[in-house]
Amino acid sequence: MKKATLLLFVVFSVVFISCKSSKSVTSDSKSVSKQKNSIVKTAKENLGVNYKFGGTTKSGMDCSGLIYSTFKKFNYKLPRSSYEMANEGKEVSKSRAEPGDLIFFKTGGSRKINHVGLITDITKNEIFFIHSSTSKGVIISSTSEAYYAKAFEKIKRVIE
Repeated sequence: MKKATLLLFVVFSVVFISCKSSKSVTSDSKSVSKQKNSIVKTAKENLGVNYKFGGTTKSGMDCSGLIYSTFKKFNYKLPRSSYEMANEGKEVSKSRAEPGDLIFFKTGGSRKINHVGLITDITKNEIFFIHSSTSKGVIISSTSEAYYAKAFEKIKRVIE
């Protein structure tokens, strides 16, 4: 008799926990969206910071340094280079891109990914992203700019 009662308790607990966890998935989606917005806001605090190869601070940063240091503040450990970051997360199409996703480029005729940005805003025909440009430092650019339209490679979602 005790085994049957224990079995019933286990079955009931699994069902109850399963129902409860499906509720938290919904709130997790809101929490993820809120966190992505916080990440974008934190990255924007670096607008105007000068470009510095290998830099990760307000005294200067490169493109992957901006992304690495921003995500690190939220306890996300990303690789340090844009090329390695491009292997993280799940690839998404431009039409499914969201603020908080990473956007990758092959600039200057490079055959491999060598530039990364963080998507900040999306309109019907344009994706805006924050990144560190070698000539202008941390700025927001758009995929409608000819240079980035030509160099675009992919978008990756590292927070789901």
